[in-house]
Amino acid sequence: MSTADNLETVAAIEKELLKRWPENKIEPTLDRILALTDLLGSPQLSYPTIHIAGTNGKTTTSRMIDALMTELGYRTGRFTSPHLQSFLERISIKGVAISPAEFIKNYNDIALYLDLIDSKQPHQISYFEALTALAFVAFAEHPVDVGVIEAGLGGQWDATNVVQSQVSVMTPIGLDHMDYLGNTVEEIAQTKAGIFKPESNVVLAAQTPEVAKVLMAQVAKVAAIAFREGIEFSVASRAIAVGGQLISINGVHGLIEDIFLPLYGAHQANNAAVALAAVEAFAGVALDAELVRSAFSKVSSPGRCEVIHRDPTVIIDAAHNPHGAKAIATSINSEFDFETVIAVVAVLGDKDAAGILAQLAEVADYLILSENSSPRALGANELAKIAGQFFTPEQIEIIPELRGAITYATEKANLSNQVNDGVSAVLITGSVTTAGDAKSILQKMAGQI
Repeated sequence: MSTADNLETVAAIEKELLKRWPENKIEPTLDRILALTDLLGSPQLSYPTIHIAGTNGKTTTSRMIDALMTELGYRTGRFTSPHLQSFLERISIKGVAISPAEFIKNYNDIALYLDLIDSKQPHQISYFEALTALAFVAFAEHPVDVGVIEAGLGGQWDATNVVQSQVSVMTPIGLDHMDYLGNTVEEIAQTKAGIFKPESNVVLAAQTPEVAKVLMAQVAKVAAIAFREGIEFSVASRAIAVGGQLISINGVHGLIEDIFLPLYGAHQANNAAVALAAVEAFAGVALDAELVRSAFSKVSSPGRCEVIHRDPTVIIDAAHNPHGAKAIATSINSEFDFETVIAVVAVLGDKDAAGILAQLAEVADYLILSENSSPRALGANELAKIAGQFFTPEQIEIIPELRGAITYATEKANLSNQVNDGVSAVLITGSVTTAGDAKSILQKMAGQI
């Protein structure tokens, strides 16, 4: 089968999977995924696992853990969600996205079992459950030495929570997906802490006091060993550098200095500290400092404060809640020297648009309101009504078609740079879908900006 045929088959499989229960909805049960993995021979138990949950920073932290484990010589299987441009990105082996041919093979391995479970359960296997099982099978068949598994929504009832993790990682927790996880950070923390396994290692990013209390209570309940940011490990120092930052980390087993991290933002330094602690907890020994430096120097995090174009500078960021919006606003204000920031914003209708825009008001001088390709996208005119709380009418433009919004923003930045001899930049943000759509659009526009 040719590459084109494979891609066509992958697209057909994705279309079929998308007919299933959507991944942004969860039920408080693991019955379906357990029944499916049992039929498949429990592939997720054939390799040790580092399991990552939290509200923000999960995917980047997973990529950092993957890089460190790869540098240590492990064959890694990484499962993350959602994807930016291709859903093949969700399943990576040795740091590389699964090939279309491998994906098709692994889907064929599980397809009959999906139908069997569908016929025996009150509700059919969901989109996310099917992809999770496919990833487990792909990793077992390769085989991998360790799985780096990011939870989708929550933790306790997430389809990934059928793993028996040696290390559980909790990135910062905030308010998100409240329809399914709870209305307070304490309730959300309790749900996410459901990934902690008895007598395992738990690595905790810095949390608010109320969240930390809930997490530590669950650590005690399952007799786990906790490694806490700010206590057992921390960022020792951080300095802005060309193309990223230079950091030092007080790891679980000692200080490692002069680590170049090619990512922007203080939050990425914190993610790096969490990732290092997770790998140290997994390995049980101190890591070679040069190995750590080499691993972090190779880290990338697409769609996370990613500078995708210069002259004018265009940054895409997948911030989709107030916590993420605050992180990108802080990063741009502290690490770039822009005189004007033009923000292109498209969000989903079930997100806290007001909270996102309130944070972006700290960095954006102009707002171009648009819509992304998701069926859950909030209309640009509806978004404008909310934006009026934080921006003046003179600061707001409404361009529903995202390509048009990006074109307008880049032309506005170019004109400003030419006329005023200043430094204007474009920020495209609001959701993972927005970041992915923007990246595809900008790749097609290459040479036209």
